[in-house]
Amino acid sequence: MSAYDDLMAFTRETTALSAIAGRLEWDQETMMPRGAAEQRGEEVAALEAVMHARRTDPRVGDWLASAEQEQKNDVALAQLRHIRRSYDRASKIPATLATEIARVTSVSQGIWAAARASDDFASFAPTLENVIRLKQEEGAALAQGGDVYDALLSDYEPGTSGAALEAMFSALRPGLSTLRAAVLDAEPPAQLSGTFDESAQMKLTRKLARTFGYDMNHGRVDKAVHPFSSGSGLDVRITTRTSETDPFNCFYSTIHEVGHACYEQNISRDYLLTPLGQGVSMGVHESQSRIYENQLGRSRAFTGWLYGEMRDVFGDFGIPDADSFYATVNRVNNGFIRTEADELQYNLHVLLRFDLERALISGDLKVSDLEAAWNDRFEADFGFAVDKPSNGVLQDVHWSVGLFGYFPTYSLGNVYAGCLHEALRGAVPDLDDQLARGETSAATAWLAQNVQTHGGLYEPSDVIARASGRAPSEAPLLAYLKEKFSGIYRL
Repeated sequence: MSAYDDLMAFTRETTALSAIAGRLEWDQETMMPRGAAEQRGEEVAALEAVMHARRTDPRVGDWLASAEQEQKNDVALAQLRHIRRSYDRASKIPATLATEIARVTSVSQGIWAAARASDDFASFAPTLENVIRLKQEEGAALAQGGDVYDALLSDYEPGTSGAALEAMFSALRPGLSTLRAAVLDAEPPAQLSGTFDESAQMKLTRKLARTFGYDMNHGRVDKAVHPFSSGSGLDVRITTRTSETDPFNCFYSTIHEVGHACYEQNISRDYLLTPLGQGVSMGVHESQSRIYENQLGRSRAFTGWLYGEMRDVFGDFGIPDADSFYATVNRVNNGFIRTEADELQYNLHVLLRFDLERALISGDLKVSDLEAAWNDRFEADFGFAVDKPSNGVLQDVHWSVGLFGYFPTYSLGNVYAGCLHEALRGAVPDLDDQLARGETSAATAWLAQNVQTHGGLYEPSDVIARASGRAPSEAPLLAYLKEKFSGIYRL
């Protein structure tokens, strides 16, 4: 066997162990007894120690050195690029630090959940300080004198930087704020009222998952506090949540997570259990979830079909026709929660977190001042005050599990989705006619062919540029939002 063959066999085993770790995380969010958190922390830490040892195994460095000289094939070179990036990264982080981060963040998640339930940020603050300290150590080890935040960001979006994202978001923010102000001054559409049986919601949400191409033979839908997608290849699971007064929360959380899941399910099977066999970045991943949820799922055409489905399941729920339903689905509401935010305001929630987490990692913002900083920024951006920590600084799980550098990829994904949607409309001219019949296959096939099947073959920005025919830009997203909400609100 060649050095490349040995390296790939070893990497597949490491990837399989990582998949097992992901399954433990899925179980922790869905089925694990609450009292098992401490033991689960030890289990996750033990597995992380094994994986870290494999990622830093000296044989990997030797195999890489030989394989990089031997290989000329584009796929092999892409595999080596990812393995080199992972090896260099892991080699810079002491095993004790990697294990401690895994242990602390596993336990921290439970502490955050309890603090959120009791609206007590102070009870979580010491744990968050510890997580940030560990992530600062990790970032410093990776950066080796460079920007610590950029080093953490590269785990989620290779090839970008905090400064580049700040420039993009600075161009995005004024247009969003201006459009938001105009919309909130206009007459709002009707809201849903009444109650919607939660078991019926779950039945319809599974139909929606299948409608958007989710393969239930290799996946499942469960309930969790915070909806997420987990896994890759032949085992890709999603979660959603229900509210008897807000079925949209269930339906659109599901469509969103299906976008993530279909990305993983549609990656070429040739890449199974290899570095190319998963989404190339969180920004590209988010582009899939957001285009499924918003540009497709919240379109006038598709909501017309969904209106009929909801009437079949729930009967008359007070919305008189499909056009009114479209406006209700896309109603812009003041609200605290990022995951429940309408399409127009969502990115303002993300930009808030991006600025705060950069300040936390740099040390410019202390945890003791975080809640006040969050509340001040929220009121400045949204015009009303946070009423309790669970609607503010405690609402998201990400910081508790050490995901610093993750938040900006949500807005980057929206920007990518805007570029992809522009190209999709050109490629499928009768898209609206299809969506009006509840048919998404042409759209999802285009996304599978142009984005999803490639997995990690190309760098993130190249994936979007190849699919959309243009370098990533915030302009298509802003144009789409302006056209959509100006129409709904008659601006």
